[in-house]
Parts: sequence; structure tokens; C-alpha cells
Amino acid sequence: METLQLTIQHHIAHLVINRPDKANALNQTAWNEIFDVFTELDENPEVRVIVLEGGTSKHFCAGIDLSLLMSVTQTQTPCDARRREKIRKDILSLQAPINAIENCSKPVLVAIHGGCIGGGVDLICACDMRYCTDDAYFSIKEIDMGMVADLGTLQRLPKLISDGLVREMAYTGRNVDGKEAKEIGIVNRTFSDKETMLAEVMKLATMIAQKSPVAIRGTKHILLHTRDHSVADGLNYMATWNAGMLLSADLQEAFEAKMTKRATKFEN
Repeated sequence: METLQLTIQHHIAHLVINRPDKANALNQTAWNEIFDVFTELDENPEVRVIVLEGGTSKHFCAGIDLSLLMSVTQTQTPCDARRREKIRKDILSLQAPINAIENCSKPVLVAIHGGCIGGGVDLICACDMRYCTDDAYFSIKEIDMGMVADLGTLQRLPKLISDGLVREMAYTGRNVDGKEAKEIGIVNRTFSDKETMLAEVMKLATMIAQKSPVAIRGTKHILLHTRDHSVADGLNYMATWNAGMLLSADLQEAFEAKMTKRATKFEN
């Protein structure tokens, strides 16, 4: 891959955005590679959890590359309807990699340093758990470019923080620093420096990787379903889910390990 670096060890996929010369701004190649890698990781039985981070760049992600944004808005065709049809298709195509993160059956932990701007916020909102450094900052910057954020922030962030705070961020484009992000619920925890953050996030990833893969994947699936449905619908779906999935080999392994006081060992 040109814009991402991937290593897999001990059932943990460590994925790094790697465009430090562009502050990790996402060009078309990056969007394509994000879609491809999360699709592949979803199917890879060796991977149980994913950690995403910004590598050596000054920022976690400076958002969508301006050259890509301009290419979307400069679609050439003499027919207005066909031009707008093409723009809509392009926007849906850019949404797909973000959806692939959310729809990946493996939990995705993201470690954020520096700026998380525009498309970067779209990216992290699709992850399962978010962590950042104290000096990180978050900005829905699209408003300052005269456009409406269109890749998922306005749909997912209201599920994470209060409606009023989403509106404040979206209407003003102001920076929300790491400590405030923790206070309002964008991130789970903040850390004084990047090294400490990555070490702690990897500890959490290791804990998740030691659990039943079937149970972890099922839990993520149920949480996503619950987010978008009523309590009654969620409970009914949960009963149907466990009717099919409860009697797993992992359940038996967990019982046996507890009875014999040994560590569990789950198959992929």
C-alpha cells in the first residue's frame, strides 16, 4: 500500500496512516486503500482487533486532500442532471471506506494525536473506541470551506455526544482539544503523550484479542444494531441472535477453562 502501513502480530492488526508529508490528508489512493484493507481485515481469521493511528505525521489526519475535493466538484458534463448524478455517486464512493470501518466485524481502536480535521473526524466516528493525546484537537472544518460535512460526521457524532455540542462544532468549526474531547465524550481517555497513548491502546487491544472472537464480533454487531433500533427491537433481535450463536465451542472452552483454572484458548 502507498498510504497505509499494516502489521499483524498476536491477532492485532496495527494500521498506520502514512502520508506524513501531507499531514496524513487522504487522497483517492488513501480512500481506496482504507476500503480495501478493512474489507480484507474483516475476512482475515488471524485478526481479532485493529489499532489505527497516525504514525510520524504531525497530525493524525488533516482531512480530505484538497486535490480530491476539487476533482469531485469539477465533474465535467453538459447535462446538469448527469453532473449532479456523478457528484452523488462520488460522495457515496467516498463514504464507503468509512462505512467499511464501522462494518468491519473486528473492533477498531483509534489513537489520535495532533489535528483530527474534517475527514479525520468522519474516520474516527466510525471506530469503536477513540483515544487521544492531551494536545490533540478535533474540528468539523467543512463549514469553513462553505460545505456540509458529508462523509458521516453529522450522522455518527450525534450518537456519541450531545446534539447541542455537535451543532456547536458543526456550525463554528472550532477546535475541540483533547481534554475537552474526553469531557464531552468524543474519546474514552486522553494521555499526556503519544508514546503512552499507544502503549495503553495496545494493552487494551491485547485484552480484546484474548477474548472469544465469536463473542467479540457478535457484541460489535449487536451494539451497532442497538444504536439504530428501539430497545424492544434490540431485545427481540438479541434473542434471535443468541438462539443461533449461544451454543458455541467458545462457550464450552470458557466453562472448561474456569473449572480447571487455566487460561482460555480460543480458535480464530
